[in-house]
Amino acid sequence: MGKRVALVLAGCGVFDGSEIHEASAALVHLSRGGAEVKIFAPNIDQRDVVNHLKGSPTEEKRNVLVESARLARGNIQDLAELKASEFDAVIFPGGFGVAKNLCSWAVDGKNCTVNEHVNSTLQAFHSAKKPIGLCCISPVLAAKVFPGCEVTVGQDKNVDGRFPDAETASAIAELGCKHICKNVNESHVDKANKIVTTCAFMCKAPLHEIFDGIGTMVQEVLKLA
Repeated sequence: MGKRVALVLAGCGVFDGSEIHEASAALVHLSRGGAEVKIFAPNIDQRDVVNHLKGSPTEEKRNVLVESARLARGNIQDLAELKASEFDAVIFPGGFGVAKNLCSWAVDGKNCTVNEHVNSTLQAFHSAKKPIGLCCISPVLAAKVFPGCEVTVGQDKNVDGRFPDAETASAIAELGCKHICKNVNESHVDKANKIVTTCAFMCKAPLHEIFDGIGTMVQEVLKLA
């Protein structure tokens, strides 16, 4: 029987929601791993709505659950309904929506607050010793909720211009967590906390390398589940 995995989304689109390629890659690798997946998102308003063609905010109002339903092909549930007891693992793709909608990292950095249902979901899986997978910017959720944990967002220096958000590693360290430097096609496993992370689009890399890195994260999560 395949592992039961919950996938938590933050909207639809890199600048104000979930990064679509990351969400798709996670779903493909979970499918290949024989997992049974259910998708969730919080039923809240987005912090902002970005015109992805122009890269600028608009005056629109959108709902995170409604927008996430685009990625889920309509088959999605309110995050408030997620019960950790019904799943073997949980995975959070990245995208600015994580830092805007699931928490306030985009505005407050290490002083951010985490959405109550996101926080309770993370705590429930952690307390049950069930694995948590995170990619791109979403490892900051673990860094905020679980002081002392180990995560990666890639490198802590902007190596060859490929890691423009390398300062995120320093903020993670300031939260009392250990940042582990990894390449885009790798993931890090915090065995003590069962937290698996990979940098994905925190690195400027070819799409197939990002896809492969997310694959290592998914594989490690399924091994731990």
